[in-house]
Amino acid sequence: MTPWVMRLVVANVVMFFVTGAAPGLFSALALVPAQVPLRPWTPFTYMFLHAGTFHLLFNMMGLFFFGPRLEARIGGQRFLRLYLVSGLSGALFSLATPHVPIVGASGAIFGVFVGFARYWPRAQVLIWGIVPVEARIMVILMTVLALMGGFGVGQSGVAHFAHLGGFVGGWLYLRGAEARSAATAFRQVARAAPRPEPSAVERWRRIDRSTLHPVNAEEVERVLAKMETLGANSLTPDERAFLERFAGS
Repeated sequence: MTPWVMRLVVANVVMFFVTGAAPGLFSALALVPAQVPLRPWTPFTYMFLHAGTFHLLFNMMGLFFFGPRLEARIGGQRFLRLYLVSGLSGALFSLATPHVPIVGASGAIFGVFVGFARYWPRAQVLIWGIVPVEARIMVILMTVLALMGGFGVGQSGVAHFAHLGGFVGGWLYLRGAEARSAATAFRQVARAAPRPEPSAVERWRRIDRSTLHPVNAEEVERVLAKMETLGANSLTPDERAFLERFAGS
């Protein structure tokens, strides 16, 4: 597991046992949207509580399977911000059910799902470990189910609006983060000037792959191999921006 995925899993598991031994603490940290003015910490704390073992297991499995690759792609700080923003957005959307207690990391985890599907939309995901479906289709289906559940169709006892809020918050955060990223700035320059400078090509060749996550190291190898075979002009703006991200690290 990557560092922040590990820390978040540990935090959720520790809180599960702590609040299990102290039911009064569980109630004090749970989110009841109408009571936020009196308990302003709950939009944050609710996402580290779980109503049972299977609730915890489902959310931590989602974080374990989808989180590491995403954290390796966007970096630890952005991954943590994505997680928290998605959870807080889930709390915001829960205002649609103001008097219903809400607990669980689902809103934050659904933001992680959105991030995974954004970068690997055609990656195959096994639903229930059996049914293969592309990540982008999985997110669309889960969004539809959250909408239906939020308006009274389907399973009760599930925080559908928190799930929907996690999707929306995660998507908005990633859009904003990408718009402000150095890679985006470089991509704009790359589009304006198709032929990369020789100094840029040399920086890319000097990227130390041994310091990168295996997923990123593999992609760097692929892009550099393409550059050596077809020339630097064959690289797409996205590929140039990807190399530039690691050239200065």
